[in-house]
Order: sequence, then C-alpha cells, then structure tokens
Amino acid sequence: MAIATYENALDLLAGKLLEDESHLGVEFPYVTDESGAWRTMPASRSAGYSGADWSHGNWFCGFWVGLLVAAHLRTGATRFLDIAHERMQLVAQRARDGNTHDIGFIFESSAIPAYRVTGESAYATVALEAADRLRRRLITTRKGAYLSAWGPLDDNRGRRSSAIDTMANLPLLHWAAEHADDGSFRMAAEQHAIMTRDAFIRPDMSTYHAVEYDLVTGARTRGFTFQGYADESCWTRGQAWAIYGFAETARATGKIEYLTLAEKLADYYLMRMGGRLVPFWDFDDPAIPHCPLDSATAGTVASAFLTMSALHPDPSVGEAWRTRALAILDALCETCLAVEPEHRGFLKHGCYSKPHNIGPDSAVLFGDWFFAEALCAAALPGMLRPTPNRLTVS
Repeated sequence: MAIATYENALDLLAGKLLEDESHLGVEFPYVTDESGAWRTMPASRSAGYSGADWSHGNWFCGFWVGLLVAAHLRTGATRFLDIAHERMQLVAQRARDGNTHDIGFIFESSAIPAYRVTGESAYATVALEAADRLRRRLITTRKGAYLSAWGPLDDNRGRRSSAIDTMANLPLLHWAAEHADDGSFRMAAEQHAIMTRDAFIRPDMSTYHAVEYDLVTGARTRGFTFQGYADESCWTRGQAWAIYGFAETARATGKIEYLTLAEKLADYYLMRMGGRLVPFWDFDDPAIPHCPLDSATAGTVASAFLTMSALHPDPSVGEAWRTRALAILDALCETCLAVEPEHRGFLKHGCYSKPHNIGPDSAVLFGDWFFAEALCAAALPGMLRPTPNRLTVS
C-alpha cells in the first residue's frame, strides 16, 4: 500500500482520540468490550499480589499519551500536545511505583516522546525518575543480574521472577543512560538482556513467557506462562517482545550480536506464521484456527522489523526486513483497522489475556501504540522516534 494509507490510518487515530477525550474524565482506556467501547481504569492503579493472584494494574496509561503525541506529529495540531500535558499530570505519579517493570512501558511511550517533541524538561525529569526506579529492580546473582518483573522487592515471589515483556521495557534505561550520561542504566539493561538470552530462549528460538531464578546462583528453576496457552508453548506476543527488545538492545549498544539474535527470533516467528501476517494469540493453541488472533503482536513485530531494517549493516537484508514490516502494516490496515465509529479502538482483533478472558478479541491500548509507532516509522520517519543508525561490522 502507499504511504498515504498509513497517513490516513493516523488521521483516523487522531479523530478517535479527540472524540474519546471528551468523556474519559481522569481514567485511561485499556481494552475494548464486546460493543467496541473502551474499558477504563485510573492511572494510579498499581500492580500487586492479592493472595496468590497477581494483578498487573494500569500499565497502559502511558500509551495514551504517546498516541496523542503521534496525532500531533501527523496533524500539526497543538491541541494534542495540550491534552498530552494534562494527561501526564495523572501518569507522572507512577514514576515512583516500586511494584512493576512496566514503568518502562509507561514512560518510554509517554514522557520520552513528549520530551523529544516539546523539549520541556519536566518530561525528561519524570522519565529519569522512572528509569531510576526500574534500575532498582536489578537482582544480582552469581550468574548475572536481571530485572525483577513483578511485585515489591521485599517479596521473594517477585524477586525471583522475570518476564520476557521486560525486554521491551529496556528502552527507558537506554534513554536514561544517554540523557543522564550514566552508563549504569545501560549496564543494568544489558545485564538483563544477557540473562534473558540465556534463560528464556529455547534451543529452537522460541521463548518462555516467564522464568523463575534461584536467587543465589541465578540458575533458571522453571519456565512458565502467565498469559500464554501453556508453560512450554510459544505465546506469540512474548516472542514479539523478545524480537523488539533485542532489536532495541542492538540499537542502544551498537552490538551486532543482539541484532543477529533478534533476526533468529524473528525467523522462528516467521516460520511459525506459515505465511500469515496477523498471528494467532499462541502458536501452540490446539484450537487453531478457531482461536483469537493478536493484532497487537503484529504491530509490535512490524515496529521491530523496521528498526532491524534501519540497523542492519547489509542494506539489502535491511530492505528485506522493511518489506516484511510493510506487508504486516498493509494487512493490519486492510483487515484490523477499526473504521467503525462505534468501535473506539484503533486496531481490532488484539488479544490481551485469553487465559483470564480479558480482551480476548478487542483493541488493546498497547497494540494501538506499537501499531502507531510502526506507522510513524514508515510514514513520518524520525519524528516519533529517532531513526537508528546502521550498524557496522568490525
């Protein structure tokens, strides 16, 4: 499809954002219900345990701010930045949240793009505070160090647990390393990437959703899932987080080995897709093809492929990754775009959590964000996020 198709999709997003802002109040969307209406929750809702059960809280709120910034970049209307500024007053409190790795998602998608576009130092200040909180989640063992995904750090259930999602939270630490000229942020991120590489990736290049470590030795004691079909299945969004996270690690460190790893993870993803462009929610669900799709995974993969394209030292290989990314965006625009006025999301047919029956076939706000991020990378290169420099092979 032509770039104009992506621009038209971003115009659709901008219109929906303004319409929804008139009645959201102080809450933030996260998934749509069966009617297409947004379900909402306050930004203040943190993650935590309730008995043996874990709730992720509101890790979606930053994506709404980022979507407003993207709409400003497409339309030029300052109204979107004014709304984003107001929304950040609600999001900013989460920078002190000591319960979750998801503050990486929250602030990489909100404060950082707002800072890049406006230059207002308050955005950088809150993003740096969040990055410091994320860095404090580093757990050191004899084998290495990793970022604990869940829970307060005085609870060993959280201390010993890590999730593949954390790989996509690392860009906040990489940004902080550059902004504050403090290499400890990047060291924490890279230590986590190394532990994840060794503990999460199976020999066939599929990934676990989550891992528990021995707190002393750093050995993996078990691999399991929270949102996938089974402990040994390959949850497609988890594979996408891994591809995205290792591509971002290559961008930040300039190390070709992380790009090579992202390519291997992507090759597995493409092999399991069998020519499809929008995946089912888990590659190993025995109900395939009678099970949910996950457009959010497709949008995330498209964004990662565009990063890999720009990074790759071989321009011809890079162009192949770009071609794959654009094919995914074309398919999403053709089959998953929520053009119906009654559907308030941007991208239909996302799957937030099938095991918990939360948004199993809906728009999910992070899916809207990564889709918009990829559209901007294709249609507005360098405006929402800097275009990566091509890596060199020494």
